[in-house]
Amino acid sequence: MKPRRRPQWQDEGEDPDYRFTLANERTYLAWIRTALSLLAGAVAVVQLLPPFRIAGARTVLGILLAILGVATTIFAYIRWEANERAMRTSRRLTYSIILPLLSASLGLVGIVILALVIVERK
Repeated sequence: MKPRRRPQWQDEGEDPDYRFTLANERTYLAWIRTALSLLAGAVAVVQLLPPFRIAGARTVLGILLAILGVATTIFAYIRWEANERAMRTSRRLTYSIILPLLSASLGLVGIVILALVIVERK
């Protein structure tokens, strides 16, 4: 079996303090847990909720949650790598648009759920 190659960027600059590297990794894992929760929510919405009066609402909601889950995994890695590079080269950590995007997206999903519940109650 061929040994795994490290990404080239890991040879840039100096190795950061292990505490910071591990903290960055814990943050990455927290993002992955969030992504897994979103994916589990997508499955639960599609498989466990009774159908709404609006045809296809469960499917659309499940797709939205699944897309958010997949996007969160991608952005988690991108953010982890950017933080790791910044620490290695003694640069500032970059601003990430991920947090407000995820918040806004989840807020939108929440509004859709509220609208579906209100329509269901009438």
